[in-house]
Amino acid sequence: MPMSVETYRELALDRQPELEMNGRGAEDFRVSLNHPGDTPYHPCLEAFPDEAVPPGEVSAHRAWSGSRIFSGTRRDVFVHVPSGLDRAAGANLIVFNDGVGYLSRKGAVRAGQVIDALVARGEIPPIVGIFVNPGSLRDDGEPDWDQRRREYDPLTSDYGRFLIEELLPFVEEKEGLRFTDDPAGRIVCGISSGGIAAFTAAWRFPEQFAGVISHCGSFVNIDGGHNYPFLVRSTPRKPIRVFIQSGENDGRNVYGHWPMANQVMADALAFAGYDVRFEFGTGGHTLRHGGALFAETLRWMLRPRG
Repeated sequence: MPMSVETYRELALDRQPELEMNGRGAEDFRVSLNHPGDTPYHPCLEAFPDEAVPPGEVSAHRAWSGSRIFSGTRRDVFVHVPSGLDRAAGANLIVFNDGVGYLSRKGAVRAGQVIDALVARGEIPPIVGIFVNPGSLRDDGEPDWDQRRREYDPLTSDYGRFLIEELLPFVEEKEGLRFTDDPAGRIVCGISSGGIAAFTAAWRFPEQFAGVISHCGSFVNIDGGHNYPFLVRSTPRKPIRVFIQSGENDGRNVYGHWPMANQVMADALAFAGYDVRFEFGTGGHTLRHGGALFAETLRWMLRPRG
């Protein structure tokens, strides 16, 4: 089910639930999708081609339908393997929700190119990027907004189980890879609902994923995400490292106030003693700020622990 980057931008950023109340509705959120506050942000230097950096290998697995947890869905999966990786050695990994938006060479992040540059320079250990799109139940293979919400927004273990029990074994088999068992080398990344899904996967399975990158995470009242700050403060600390990014012009709608929700979430993590980094800028509900910071994000996330 091939989809354009533009289509997935809508999927990731422009399909918040369209409840209207008190004269406020979807337009209150959409103003954050093309906001002047994003003007200062551009892809990091590592996101641009460099002849001295050997490119990684990208493979595509189209319309994969192997999930029983999300039965009947099809989704595209892309795998980026940096140059020279020993596929049998137990590789680090990073899973990108709404994957094609992070992988695009013309997007705000260009994650594959950033990974290649940092690995080639020895600034991070070799790491495999797995770019997975939300599933679709539609016969025409078009984006399925309701299915994305069912996968990403709930605070249940379903999405984490999907990654652990289905996606990673599929990628290992198809790509001849073996992934590390060390959770410190296993990261989940996403934006908006994909950001809260990344956190939920690590929260539910810290023995599997000890790294979270959340861009403009939906820690608001969609399926109870606004409860996370209380849960973080009142639950014994888990061994996870969390990078959170938002901006003063992030989304606002009847479900919540994204800038405030991310500030409260970051404060809760700091209060509970987590290894957390919070970057708050001027941008809207986009990947522009996150992309500008992405190389630094990976350096921070993959620095030695202890």
